[in-house]
Amino acid sequence: MGNYLLEIGLEEVPAHLVTPSINQLAERTQQFLLENRVQFDKIVKYSTPRRLAILVENIAETSESKDEEVKGPSAKIAKDAEGNWSKAIQGFSRGQGINPDELVLRGDYYYANKHIEGVATSDILTKIGDEVIGKMTFSTYMKWGNNDFLFVRPIQWMISLLDDVIVPFELLDVTAGRTSRGHRFLSNVEVVLNNADEYSVKLPEHFVIVDSEHRKAEISAQIMALAAERSWKVTLHKDLLEEVNNIVEYPTAFVGSFDEKYLDIPAEVLVTSMRDNQRYFEVYTADGSLAPNFISVRNGNSEYIENVISGNEKVLVARLEDAEFFWKEDQKLKIDDLVKKLAKVTFHAKIGTLTEHMARTKVIGEKLSVLTKLSSDEKEAVLRAADIYKFDLLTGMVGEFDELQGVMGEKYALLSGENVAVAVAIREHYLPTVADGILPESKVGAVLAIADKLDSILSFFNAGLIPSGSNDPYALRRAAQGLIRVIEKFDWHFDLAEFIAQFAGENHAEVLDFIRARVQKLLLERLDRYDIVEAAINSNIFDIAGMMESAYVIDSHKLHGPFKPAIENISRSINLVKKAEILGEADPVFFENEVEQKLYDTVCDLKEQWDEMPTEYKFRAIVHALAPAVELLFDNVMVMADDERIRDNRLALLGHVVDLTSSIADFSLINTK
Repeated sequence: MGNYLLEIGLEEVPAHLVTPSINQLAERTQQFLLENRVQFDKIVKYSTPRRLAILVENIAETSESKDEEVKGPSAKIAKDAEGNWSKAIQGFSRGQGINPDELVLRGDYYYANKHIEGVATSDILTKIGDEVIGKMTFSTYMKWGNNDFLFVRPIQWMISLLDDVIVPFELLDVTAGRTSRGHRFLSNVEVVLNNADEYSVKLPEHFVIVDSEHRKAEISAQIMALAAERSWKVTLHKDLLEEVNNIVEYPTAFVGSFDEKYLDIPAEVLVTSMRDNQRYFEVYTADGSLAPNFISVRNGNSEYIENVISGNEKVLVARLEDAEFFWKEDQKLKIDDLVKKLAKVTFHAKIGTLTEHMARTKVIGEKLSVLTKLSSDEKEAVLRAADIYKFDLLTGMVGEFDELQGVMGEKYALLSGENVAVAVAIREHYLPTVADGILPESKVGAVLAIADKLDSILSFFNAGLIPSGSNDPYALRRAAQGLIRVIEKFDWHFDLAEFIAQFAGENHAEVLDFIRARVQKLLLERLDRYDIVEAAINSNIFDIAGMMESAYVIDSHKLHGPFKPAIENISRSINLVKKAEILGEADPVFFENEVEQKLYDTVCDLKEQWDEMPTEYKFRAIVHALAPAVELLFDNVMVMADDERIRDNRLALLGHVVDLTSSIADFSLINTK
């Protein structure tokens, strides 16, 4: 057993690519070792903006030996007419490195039994350059020199050490050795390692904290200490902390400030300037007010920190000056004037202008307001918001800080005297902005968000601009997922298929399949039963909230004793009903057995209260009342009776069962084996 160190030294990697890159390196190395039957305990990951490194702990000296059996040609073609081995057998034997006489006949085929000896791990690791590093993929590549090799950033050096021995390999003109490099500014020297275990010890001596989790903890501690000294409150935003962690090798946190006059600008603008544009952590006073200060992190030590602080303050002030200017100038604009100008702003060349998009959204929003049972005031707010909700795209502030679209719309709408519900909806219609982002809190904002997203999906599909594969330039998958999450949050039940049928378009079926696929994806992220998810999303009503609720309810009962027989009886009903050419109404006059009447009465009782029953109660009724009644029917009568009239009546009775259960899920898709 030994430890193997692999380090790839690079030019600075963009912060958002560091973590995915080191994860990929570790995963590919693990797969490479497993494929080559090399055992190890674990892979420790190290990363900075200038290096990706892994330490494979307790790696075996050799790969495992193995015996394997390889299926060869059939006995029919193994020998010629004279009884000699055929060319097929001879070729197979050569490929396996054995004599044809060593083959074993089992059944109708010949097999080669081979023993493969283990190989020295050091020999296997010489291939890691081509088999692991060379096969890595990235969203962004660079090419350098006169070669065709592409990587996330140019490779400057590599380490490949098995304990204290170099495992040599080359990639382009770089040969792996035992030499790393220190911090670019604080210790720009070569760092020679005697063995793999020295890596995490020697590099910090040269101002490189290679353990990203250790570095992140150090950043967090420094920031919190600075805040505590000044009685400030600070939030260590997860994404920001990750980004800052991946732009430094040796962190030193510091405090900067700006003139209090800028606090007259909306806090969201200041926070965007600091957090999103400059990667600063905003700070708040004890009473929760934004302070005229920020905390940032330097890639270096505390020497000349005053110059660093001054430089960062100047950069921030330049941004705040722009923000202050736009804030004042935008307040001179009138919403109605901006809305009129939207008629000249293209939503998409094949679809039309923003004004047309807003008009379609208004129609959808109005109809949706009725379905979701909004109050008259809420409906009025939806219509007003739909008339103006994109106006802030033409403001100077949003032109400079596009992250603030919607946010500034709310601010300017309130300043212009718009209803609070309208202003909030203008901000909330963009939500969620990312897959798992926050959702609208108001019903008005939720309806506008759904209407806006639905019109985008319908419009792009009607224009033939449909996502394919991983290609989704207009973020329609994100729009669909956002639409689904909003509907689920507010528990709004309506048939989306019927709803979108009211609007022009020839691609409604494709739109529904597209949205159904997003429902499926969301559910599979939360549940581990693919068959249950499939059953729920294939109910006979395209009720998004209902589909998701059904999946959760069915999944919660999957381990209960009555679950299996209930699903099997309902599934059998579905399969029998599929055989009927025409299903009529079940008529008690033609019942020949009391079990038919019992099932009929059960169905009638449930129908009377079905629409008002929560999904949980519906499913329990299926399991504990309906399915047992169906089972009694199967145990006591022949559904497919010879008498056509009796057979059709029994199929009609099962049809009523299927009508009820199909509103929950297609139970025939659930696996009970």
